[in-house]
Amino acid sequence: MKLIISDVQNLPIKENDNCRIIYDNGNIHHCIGCFGCWVKTPGKCVINDGYENMGKLLSQCEELILISRCTYGGFSPFVKNVLDRAISYISPNFVIRNGEMHHKRRYANVINISAYFYGTDITSSEKETAKKLVTANAVNYDGKVNKITFLDSVDKVKEVLR
Repeated sequence: MKLIISDVQNLPIKENDNCRIIYDNGNIHHCIGCFGCWVKTPGKCVINDGYENMGKLLSQCEELILISRCTYGGFSPFVKNVLDRAISYISPNFVIRNGEMHHKRRYANVINISAYFYGTDITSSEKETAKKLVTANAVNYDGKVNKITFLDSVDKVKEVLR
């Protein structure tokens, strides 16, 4: 399955059995760092607001597409919040990968991550920071970076996705 997390509404992509799109419905709560998704309800966030199954959705996807306004080299607040709420995708246990300590994968799938950042006047420093962030997310998910693209506007994002 392809999972799209987007702060852009009305993408030119249709949801179906092979594609799920996560938009901001105005109900998302912030992760409170309680680790309930690790110990109380493993794999599921304890906050019931429609975003509690983000870890499970990640476990079902082969491709994760992030569409976000570039905010100081990071994700928009909504996309960042969804990723925070998906921490249940990984386990609280640790493993050593490439000489570094990381959380162990809870699920067997390997996620390929693509990121589309948009915004006018994204600086080269912000682009570099965004690339490092997506790469770090891929390492933490024990996944792979497919591509990272920077575009000037939401309209160009929609063009690329057609």
